[in-house]
Amino acid sequence: MERFKLEFPSPKRESDAMDFLAEFVKANTVIHGSGGLDLYMDDYAGWLNRVHEDKERKFSEKRVPAETYFLVRESDDKIVGVISVRLKLNRALWNFGGNIGFSIRPSERRKGYNKINLFLGLCVCKNRGIEAVMISSEKRNIASTKSIQALGGKMLYEYMDEELGYEIQNYVIDVRHALDTFGDKYAPMMLEYPA
Repeated sequence: MERFKLEFPSPKRESDAMDFLAEFVKANTVIHGSGGLDLYMDDYAGWLNRVHEDKERKFSEKRVPAETYFLVRESDDKIVGVISVRLKLNRALWNFGGNIGFSIRPSERRKGYNKINLFLGLCVCKNRGIEAVMISSEKRNIASTKSIQALGGKMLYEYMDEELGYEIQNYVIDVRHALDTFGDKYAPMMLEYPA
């Protein structure tokens, strides 16, 4: 059984992070939950500063505090995913985005990794006192939707985002219920409990 951990970004991961990002660029696919990594393709140090600032950020209607982590596989110490946990929501995030954004690198998809990614993200939420998370998914993104539903996500509503040009589904997950209900399945895949 593969095991995973969430790792806060550090300078030692620069090469791994750029390799991770390059897969998304090559596949011409969006990376969600990276704390804006795709905006810092040539400035990893600048991105590290941003994720550290996000972690300490004061809440406002423009920016919210957030923690971004790499999902790292134990067997080869490879970054296979990324997740961002937003600790508070402003009005915009209540409409689209929610508390959690997450992605798995294109070459590692269809292996169930996003479920452990989300489970570990819910562990972070529990540690930060977040009792319920709101999370958005593009309706056309079946893999993301299945991951959310697999951890007990209940759809609140869906709508057509005219600006984006596709349908959005917003879900809620009861954090404690999800961890209690699915812990037997996903906890054995954790290399360590998120701090």
